[in-house]
Amino acid sequence: MAVINCPQCNKKISDKAKVCPHCALELEDFDQEKFATMQKVNFIKKSQRIMTYSFIAMLLFCGGFLYYYSQNVQLGTTEFYISVGAVIIGFFMYIATRIQLILLKRRRK
Repeated sequence: MAVINCPQCNKKISDKAKVCPHCALELEDFDQEKFATMQKVNFIKKSQRIMTYSFIAMLLFCGGFLYYYSQNVQLGTTEFYISVGAVIIGFFMYIATRIQLILLKRRRK
């Protein structure tokens, strides 16, 4: 008896299991073609989720930057800290999501 990863939820299950106890995926008639298709779908979902986070990060960065310069924010005010915080968080979040995307694509190969 070996332990494998479920093709849908990627959690550890027995290779003898007929149904995944975590996500209730039927594994009885699961062949290599279905497994490959499931892996492609999971890869696409994961990359789309990372791209969504990347878009949110870019919106934070641009929104904070535009607010800072369009409203002529004064140093030391709450608006200053919020706008600069949004720029910093957006920047680092964008870099982190891009690194995740690169690692995801490398892992797939």
